[in-house]
Amino acid sequence: MTDADQATSLPSLRLLLVLEGVARAGVPVTPTEVNEGLGLPKPTIHRLFATLEEAGFLQRDIDGRSYTPGRRMREIAGGILSSLRVRTARIAILTRLAGEIGETCNIALPDRTAMTYLERVETEWPLRIQLPIGTQVPFHCTASGKMYLSTLTERHLERYLAAADLEAHTPATITEPQRLRAELRDIRKRGHATDAEEFIGGMVALAVPVLETNGRLMSTLSFHAPTQRFDLDRALAFVPQMRAASAELSRLIVAD
Repeated sequence: MTDADQATSLPSLRLLLVLEGVARAGVPVTPTEVNEGLGLPKPTIHRLFATLEEAGFLQRDIDGRSYTPGRRMREIAGGILSSLRVRTARIAILTRLAGEIGETCNIALPDRTAMTYLERVETEWPLRIQLPIGTQVPFHCTASGKMYLSTLTERHLERYLAAADLEAHTPATITEPQRLRAELRDIRKRGHATDAEEFIGGMVALAVPVLETNGRLMSTLSFHAPTQRFDLDRALAFVPQMRAASAELSRLIVAD
């Protein structure tokens, strides 16, 4: 019996291997897709998915067939990212970046239907935009959200666009799927995303990806500023600093 066969023969390890397969995919996946690497009997893999869904570790995607990390799995991931040593170093990176830019800097994680702010360091300016830790913001009209959407495969992007309500938050919000597709193609090419008063009037934002070793987006790094102090051209001038800080954050998580 090989090590792989021995691992898949233990019920508790089977559950962990399923969770690992879903986490590695980074996009909604079916039991059949995950089972390609496990080779379990069809009834077994479906039973494991049902068990994990009932326990809150997995949840069904909008198509009813695929699965994504559930609430309890996301809580575990957030706990790992928020471990004391990692969080101390992460805040140091954000604090330095916020000092260089002079504006509030954020780290956000993609959730099922929105981006969730995991960490932030506020600007010292009295005029600031309040988006506290834990705030959820839409994908389609924020720099962080569009950065995430740009990393989806065509199939998963089409699935998102077919189900999403591209609500207009301001007159500048992109609400047409075709325009959003074009914007995401541009973001994919240049490696950063912007929000030019698309989510909140009077606010601009810039986001870059924080990548895992396999190149998959793990989170986003962004800053936002009121238009009284920043226009989009000025924001774009900080792309090099943002990318450098993003690379530091990636190394920090990998090293942990």
